[in-house]
Amino acid sequence: MHQPTHDYTVDLDWNHGRIGQLSSPELETLIECATPPEFPNGIPGIWSPEHLFTAAVSSCLMTTFLAVAEHSNLKFKNFTCKATGKLAKVDGKWIMTEIHLFPELTLGPNEKKESGLKVLEKSEKACLISHSIKSEVKMFPKILHLELS
Repeated sequence: MHQPTHDYTVDLDWNHGRIGQLSSPELETLIECATPPEFPNGIPGIWSPEHLFTAAVSSCLMTTFLAVAEHSNLKFKNFTCKATGKLAKVDGKWIMTEIHLFPELTLGPNEKKESGLKVLEKSEKACLISHSIKSEVKMFPKILHLELS
């Protein structure tokens, strides 16, 4: 049986210097991108491919978590996730070697910490972006409870 596929279109237009602009006919938002300042002629303060790569992993964790939490009937009040991407030279080539995810989940007062952790771990294992890359993805979750007032 043939599985359906999904296509996502991204257009890139070079502006000047080391700056370009990402757009998609499917989206309204434009994203300016540039060489990061760690490289020759890089520009600080603009999204770089390295930031976007790290953001893809982090945002995939969130969207997967939202689906798994809904399916699991997990009652939560907040989800945030800091992420760091490590760029290193391996065998003479620059690669993103690791992505560290620091999700912070605030559960409703009647939810068990173990339930929140289980949903986060299931989400990390199911993340399609993480499955699509060579980088090692590590998760360091923090579970909080909403206090009854």
